[in-house]
Amino acid sequence: MSSGTNSSSSSQPSSGQPSSSRPSSVGRRCTRSGCSAHAAKTLTYIYSDSTAVLGPLSTFAEPHAYDLCAEHSDKLTVPQGWNVITHNPEAHHSEPTPDDVLAIAEAIRQTLKIDLTPKPHTPEVGRRGHLRAIPDQSDSRD
Repeated sequence: MSSGTNSSSSSQPSSGQPSSSRPSSVGRRCTRSGCSAHAAKTLTYIYSDSTAVLGPLSTFAEPHAYDLCAEHSDKLTVPQGWNVITHNPEAHHSEPTPDDVLAIAEAIRQTLKIDLTPKPHTPEVGRRGHLRAIPDQSDSRD
């Protein structure tokens, strides 16, 4: 009788959030109770390592992860003895540092120092990879 009305909501959980099988098109909310702000970061726990990982908002809503707004992600506390790993891709510089440029220049200089003259190729008898070259035994019996 009422099963017809439940079939339309089977693709969404009772919280109104989209299912984890597709990306959120409307934006997700903070999972802290009483908070209705938009989620900005995703928190995941690695219990075996006593570590909390706070990173950018995940593409999909995951059942084992918590979406937090900017305020709650800034105020995150973990149990004593736990580590927090914060991944903030916006904090990375998109331009190379002077040290990076010097390292690239040095790598180019080293490449130019390599002797590019062809070496004479002499066939080797012995093991090459998984194949083995065996000298012809008929020549030595003559």
